[in-house]
Amino acid sequence: MRYAARPVVWACLLLSVTAQAGEIDALKAGVFNPPREAPDFSVRGSDGAALTLSQYRGKVVVLGFGYTHCPNVCPATLAVLALAHRKLGALGSQVQVIYLTVDPERDNAERLKEYLAAFDSSFVGGTGSAAQMAAVRLSYGVTAQKVGTGSDYGVAHSSFIYLITREGKLRALMPFGHKADDYVHDISMLLN
Repeated sequence: MRYAARPVVWACLLLSVTAQAGEIDALKAGVFNPPREAPDFSVRGSDGAALTLSQYRGKVVVLGFGYTHCPNVCPATLAVLALAHRKLGALGSQVQVIYLTVDPERDNAERLKEYLAAFDSSFVGGTGSAAQMAAVRLSYGVTAQKVGTGSDYGVAHSSFIYLITREGKLRALMPFGHKADDYVHDISMLLN
């Protein structure tokens, strides 16, 4: 009799794992499972005030790293995020895009504000000292390496986007190349 219960236990375990896998597979992005606390930071915002991740608790945060002199990946990513934000419609007010510079030498708050406004005026940028920004990158596993010399140098950097829940948990990682509809899908899931 005690062995008769085993198929029921295994069936329950299988259903539990399948349900969890279904939730994970439902997102288009790579998933942090279990979700973990997103590292907080304090840098200068593109509005000139202090910018922290924690000030956006209650919103889904779309967090990216890039720079204003980037010739292709950064503007392409920001254009996709702007389109996704528009496609979210009224839900967009529950989302905050934060774009942190990997080039604090050239990207001051004013430059970031002007650059991001060309994509979406609600986007917020962040900058700080080289040491501050390096610490933030390190906490997120983002790499950035100056390429070239002179004033026209480039920065080779990680090009993925973090999706952070309303509670401040890292939930997903979207690699470069995803379409706006993928962001809309995943952000909508995180909002529900």
